[in-house]
Amino acid sequence: MRVETINLSHTFLLERERELPVFKGLDFVAESGSFTVLLGESGCGKSTLLSLLAGLMTPTLGEVRADREPVVGPAPQRSILFQQPSLLPWATVTENISFGCRLRGDTANLEGRVTDLIRIIGLVGFEDQYPAELSVGMAQRVCLARALIGRPRLLLLDEPFGFLDICNRTRLQDELISFWRQYKFTTILVTHDIDEALVAGERVIVLGGRPATVFSTHEVDLPYPRDIASQPFLALRTTILNQLRATTSQRQPLFMAADTDPSLDG
Repeated sequence: MRVETINLSHTFLLERERELPVFKGLDFVAESGSFTVLLGESGCGKSTLLSLLAGLMTPTLGEVRADREPVVGPAPQRSILFQQPSLLPWATVTENISFGCRLRGDTANLEGRVTDLIRIIGLVGFEDQYPAELSVGMAQRVCLARALIGRPRLLLLDEPFGFLDICNRTRLQDELISFWRQYKFTTILVTHDIDEALVAGERVIVLGGRPATVFSTHEVDLPYPRDIASQPFLALRTTILNQLRATTSQRQPLFMAADTDPSLDG
């Protein structure tokens, strides 16, 4: 699935006729089957942008397109994985993974697909456990399996591994990359972690400023699995780190009066 944003802007309307501009004039393309990372500091609007790509929100200005068609709402071919695990507390691991497929009637070989995913994410023996009986890392693995079970054409990832310990984070990153390389679904990850961006992405788009814009784009022409100690990796990491530091100088005041920027009306 090809995803593109066209002059995308978003502003939150606050009390006392104030506006909070999040980003402005975002234009980028994620080609079908690619792994794109949107990198920016915390608070630059990455999660809001992902919600717009998923069709969970409507932009103030501009457009999101999937396969050249406007995104006007959620769709099963676009799957999203959030920062925190979000499981049905009354459902088992197996039931949580298969829930969306059963809801859509996608039941062909569903039991086998669930079994395979449980094995791959390392939860064999926990099939009948409930979310309250799982660690946070295990719960996020279930969420990853649920996001992948329907073979989405677009997978959106909202910093899903940021709160995990290094062992679980590395394992889930490796599993995700393995799935993507096998099935070639379009993947868009948002993160503030440069190492995570360079370990996973084919392309890194740096967001910066306030409101945020596309500051720079980098093609990561390094073989998988990525060697984080290699000279090319470290050189690109240093370049992007310096750019992220530079973006902090492009911030406008946090809040503006509602009529400050007419281009964001609508």
